[in-house]
Amino acid sequence: MSHSDFDVARLTVRLGAVAANYREFQRRAGAGIAAGVVKADAYGLGMAPVARTLAENKCDTFFVARIAEGVALRPIVPKARIFVLDGAYADAVPALLANNLTPVLNSLAEIAAWSAAAREVRMTLDAAIHIDTGMNRLGLPAYELGVLSSEKEVRLKNIRLALVMSHLACSDEASNPMNGLQLDRFKAALAMLPPAPASLSSSGGALLGKDYVFDMLRPGIGLCGGNPSKSGANPFAVAAMLTGRILQLRRVDRGDCVGYGATFRVKRPGTLATVGLGYADGIARAIGNKGAGAIDGVRAPIAGRVSMDLITLDVTDVPAPQVGADVEFFGNTISLEEFAGWADSANYEVITRIGNRVPRDYIGDAS
Repeated sequence: MSHSDFDVARLTVRLGAVAANYREFQRRAGAGIAAGVVKADAYGLGMAPVARTLAENKCDTFFVARIAEGVALRPIVPKARIFVLDGAYADAVPALLANNLTPVLNSLAEIAAWSAAAREVRMTLDAAIHIDTGMNRLGLPAYELGVLSSEKEVRLKNIRLALVMSHLACSDEASNPMNGLQLDRFKAALAMLPPAPASLSSSGGALLGKDYVFDMLRPGIGLCGGNPSKSGANPFAVAAMLTGRILQLRRVDRGDCVGYGATFRVKRPGTLATVGLGYADGIARAIGNKGAGAIDGVRAPIAGRVSMDLITLDVTDVPAPQVGADVEFFGNTISLEEFAGWADSANYEVITRIGNRVPRDYIGDAS
């Protein structure tokens, strides 16, 4: 008996779909390139297999958030450029240099630290610069951009600009005027800096049209099959499916209660299925009594609260449910976006929250 025989839940990752989604971003990038954003363990799908799949499809540029992620990624894609979004705070400089990681510089202080590191090693070092165009998160604010522009010869000494980037706040809403405002601010920022490749858009921005493409797209959720737009059909293939196994079936009568707090009361005689998934696996407790699972494409509503290790479904209307059968919680029948809606969450959060107790099963290849 293999270890997998004991698993009662599984996240199935379709690497062929990841590859197909990346090729779609390559197409949308036109004369530019599509990078691979593999931060947060490739959005929960597994950084190593996803990065290898992307590399097999000619992806040579990757983004991570944390330096530790870049260190882990380096041996997987030894020849690729790896950008680290967290930047180059002083303590990080040795690790960035040792692992050939390219920092995304987010402030004048980080630019100064990286320039000093370049002087110390007597080299010209590559870096990206992040311009904040309206999110007020990471990136140079307008007042620091003004200083950098007026003093760029000194401030950027020994730094080679590999990329100038920004990040859209509302790219999931195509009609939001914030998109156009940030586009204009980004163009103005580019005019203030030395010529360099430019990148404004992640998955959502890639759907906004050619004006938002520039030289590089930075897809993440779209590679994983998530819809980066709140409106319109999802152009990307389903790349992840979460399933849990039915552990027990039981008959119930009208008036019976289900789960902690007795929040669900049975309205008719029927059948319940108890499934081996819970909030310890990253399933939001908030979907209790309003979410669903699917058995062979047939939906079954969640009955009662989600508990730590278990979810109960009302399978009265499911033809011949069986102990040991798999229940899909997102994938072919239930989209990431629908699941996220039940939890008042986002597809990003849903997929990155799936815990390590749920094994990843990789199928397909990069062909």
